[in-house]
Amino acid sequence: MALRIGIVLGSTRPGRRGEQIASWVLDTARAHGGADYELVDLAHHRLGNLDEGGNPNLRQYQHPHTRDWSRVIDGLDGYVFLVPEYNHSFPGALKNALDYVYREWNDKAAGIVSYGGWAAGVRAAEALRLVLAELQVATVRAQPAIPAIPAFATGAFVPGEGLDASVHGMLDQVIAWAEALRGVREGRAGAAA
Repeated sequence: MALRIGIVLGSTRPGRRGEQIASWVLDTARAHGGADYELVDLAHHRLGNLDEGGNPNLRQYQHPHTRDWSRVIDGLDGYVFLVPEYNHSFPGALKNALDYVYREWNDKAAGIVSYGGWAAGVRAAEALRLVLAELQVATVRAQPAIPAIPAFATGAFVPGEGLDASVHGMLDQVIAWAEALRGVREGRAGAAA
């Protein structure tokens, strides 16, 4: 079965630029191949502030939006997070979405594409790596970073020179790790049976 990789748009801010980047990354990933790719836009999931009373490790969800989110995340083998930098970190909406579930993230691979200002979102990506490690998500080394000022100089997203090669390199790593970690998840499921 083909790997399923979610392109997670990590901002819900009105007027966000991430939609343009997400569309480009999704097209680039589909051209790259090696997996089935789908966009996971946090703005479409309406999670609101974390409203589950129980520990997400137990997967005893009370609300339909949490159960839906659980199915989306559980059904993916890996992720590419598109993360803008807000005040030296990643958006609260993304942290909230990560916190809603736990086991669904475990033993999966992730790449990060960051964007923002001249620093290109790298501080947000590094902060995100710490949270993903706690969720048992293995992040790959390759990290495309997009400085928003030249990328949006015309108002529309224009990928900089070499960005496509950087995304392809990251995808190669995500695919390899996602395939290996699928074996880990299958082994864990077999041991539990």
